Amino acid sequence: MRALVAQHLDKLWPAWIDWVHLTRLDRPIGSYLLLWPTLAALMIAAQGMPSLANLVIFTVGVFLMRSAGCIINDFADRNIDGHVKRTKDRPLATGRLTSKQALTGFSLLVSCAFLLVLLTNAFTVALSFAGLALASIYPFMKRHTHMPQLFLGAAYSWSIPMAFAAQSNELPNVVWLLYCANLTWTVAFDTIYAMVDRDDDLRIGVKSTAVLLGDLDVAAVATLMVITGLFYLTAGQQLDLSGYFYIGWLLAQAFAGWQIWNIRSREREPCFRMFRMSHWYGALVFAGIAAHFALT
Repeated sequence: MRALVAQHLDKLWPAWIDWVHLTRLDRPIGSYLLLWPTLAALMIAAQGMPSLANLVIFTVGVFLMRSAGCIINDFADRNIDGHVKRTKDRPLATGRLTSKQALTGFSLLVSCAFLLVLLTNAFTVALSFAGLALASIYPFMKRHTHMPQLFLGAAYSWSIPMAFAAQSNELPNVVWLLYCANLTWTVAFDTIYAMVDRDDDLRIGVKSTAVLLGDLDVAAVATLMVITGLFYLTAGQQLDLSGYFYIGWLLAQAFAGWQIWNIRSREREPCFRMFRMSHWYGALVFAGIAAHFALT
């Protein structure tokens, strides 16, 4: 009996590892990139005291939707990933998991996220359909446009109006400043990510901002980060945030400058390293916002 159980576990364990890889649970950077702006929006909407229910709903929802997004991304790229150095061993590219399994997993995660949204209010539920549409179409945009990063930014930023809707049941003007800040930031860090794969993308015909921009890529990332900083600065002024916010903001800008300095060579490894650290920009902005509400 023990041998039979061990045999079944041996068969199941590799499959679980493949699901971990497919959903990127072993690489949580993407979840952090989504989490910090979401928590910042909740904090602002609640004047520093978001409900425990909303904190749990949006934190868990971030991880569910990011994992769902990874699945649909790999499904869209299942015939491409095998030709790219960084992605050639992904479960769908190698056939360790099937397209049917991937779509089933995507549906399950999205359904769980939607059940969480149902615990909020009708306004947030209505907004969630737009968020699902954005998350679903982004992976296919690299076939049709050199700006798939723009669609990713639109999808990644949608948690901001949803957080405001859930916490305050309204969307004040500052929401769209925060949305635009997150959108330009996302395009910036995902362009750095695209720089890692540019050689492979050019060879196989995949489109990205890195391919479109060519030698203007570093300048474009720098410009986007300046715009991001200005959006946050304007939001901070509209919200009448204290000096604690501006300390976080200044540290975030310094961090962005350090990133840009490190990608100036356009080499694969420094670009990949800077992408993996990108979430610290969002963490610093969030820390400034949290410090304002906690200490003033």
